[in-house]
Amino acid sequence: MIRFYFHPTPNPAKVALLLEETGLPYELVPVDTAKGEQHLPAFRAINPNGKVPAIVDTEGPGGGETRVFDSTAILLYLAEKTGQFLGAAQDRPELLSWLMFLSSGLGPFSGQAVHFQYVAPEGLDYAVNRYRREVERHYRVLDDHLATRSFLVGEGYTIADMSAWGWLIRAPRVMKGEAEPLAAFPHLARWFAAIDARPAAVRARAVGQDLSFKAASDEASRRALYPSNYPPAAAE
Repeated sequence: MIRFYFHPTPNPAKVALLLEETGLPYELVPVDTAKGEQHLPAFRAINPNGKVPAIVDTEGPGGGETRVFDSTAILLYLAEKTGQFLGAAQDRPELLSWLMFLSSGLGPFSGQAVHFQYVAPEGLDYAVNRYRREVERHYRVLDDHLATRSFLVGEGYTIADMSAWGWLIRAPRVMKGEAEPLAAFPHLARWFAAIDARPAAVRARAVGQDLSFKAASDEASRRALYPSNYPPAAAE
């Protein structure tokens, strides 16, 4: 059984998609990040970095429990555990390259674009422009790559596609003010529509919809979500 520590945000969405694609049994464990539950000692014992997603595999290597944190590590772990969605052996270097591109580029820049457009104080136009333009650059890299292919790696659907999907589902929010956020990226839009139409993607989008999470709308939630913005004593 996989215990899946979840909040309805892009990185957990990637893991939800892989779990739904593989059919692995899992238990959803909500982590309300606006309430600061990611900082509780019980969760920090699973992910010392205090971020979702994380998993505990009750049937890990050697038959014991094992923890895995960081969405890319979880994707690799579960794909290797099931032997699914890793692509052909000769494509492994390409798979790892795209996974790292997504985890170090598209994901962080998309997250910062959201932060500076919706959360940060007004007037930080340089930061807004910086992160929006970098998101657009990452979209262009993906769009160019997908011009002559159906998937990011090799000839089939892999965890690289799942990783990208997790952030592309938030393109309307990342690209604030754009009615069609992928209009300038037709190959990426085609790819996304195909992945998003998969039955497992439809199920993954529904994961956690029956749960209630606090909205990030007050000082306490901002302290929980952005503790580095506050003096250490005030963040505790």
